[in-house]
Amino acid sequence: MNRSDEPLVSVIVPTYNRPGFLCELLESLVRQTYRRLQIIVANDAGEPVDFVRELYPELDVTVIHMERNAGHVHARNRALKEAWGEYVLLCDDDDLLLPGHVERMLAELADCDMAYSDVEIFDYVVEDGVRRAVNRFVFAYEHDPEAMRRFSTFVPSGCMYRRSMHDELGEFDTDMYHYWDWDFYLRSAARFRVKRVPCASALYAYSQVGGNLSGSPADMRPYLDKLSAKHGLGELPSKNFFLLLEEPEVKARRAVTEVLWDGAPFVSRLAGKASREVDTV
Repeated sequence: MNRSDEPLVSVIVPTYNRPGFLCELLESLVRQTYRRLQIIVANDAGEPVDFVRELYPELDVTVIHMERNAGHVHARNRALKEAWGEYVLLCDDDDLLLPGHVERMLAELADCDMAYSDVEIFDYVVEDGVRRAVNRFVFAYEHDPEAMRRFSTFVPSGCMYRRSMHDELGEFDTDMYHYWDWDFYLRSAARFRVKRVPCASALYAYSQVGGNLSGSPADMRPYLDKLSAKHGLGELPSKNFFLLLEEPEVKARRAVTEVLWDGAPFVSRLAGKASREVDTV
């Protein structure tokens, strides 16, 4: 039920040339048990995605057209300007949220300002326009603010926080292209109450052929140095993500979490429509 007396949650989604993945995310949002959502899709000068509003008419979707390809952090900031909700939820266009995620995160904010969940990271193949998981593992680590200064286990997709935090923090830092999320966590944790929710209700996509964990250490090093200088973090390693997970200090933070996903794909209406069109040919 979409009740006007329930708080509005603004969902910020930057996107660039991944309409199929974006539609799977919208499919996951239309399945949410909490319905009062404002979904803001910031198209970073990619191919048109206006069609998603007709594809999912029951969702309140606003599509913003960036004039030039400025990068995902700029797109998030542009979407933030249109966020009218008391709460903001962040999500990449290729990630997914399980049905009770928004409701759970909203409840968790009763005693904090920002909450982030554990996630399942999944590798996939695309078959008939649908992503199907071929490998998955749980990413769940204790929330230790001091340890988070050496290795961040904060995943922004699915994170929810009070919109009013930006009154003090300002926008996302566009100078932190690769580490905008770590920077946002550190700034938030220094001023507000942040907590981890021990529930893997967000699904983080990773593909061997070009997922969002694939940035090379060499490309990321300058941004890591910039982050370190900004927050006084000292010398930070720029190893491969999966190698960092094997570091003794990181392994010691592994935590128990609730795993909810049955592994079933999120078949979007776009993929369903394409399938029906093929069947009629």
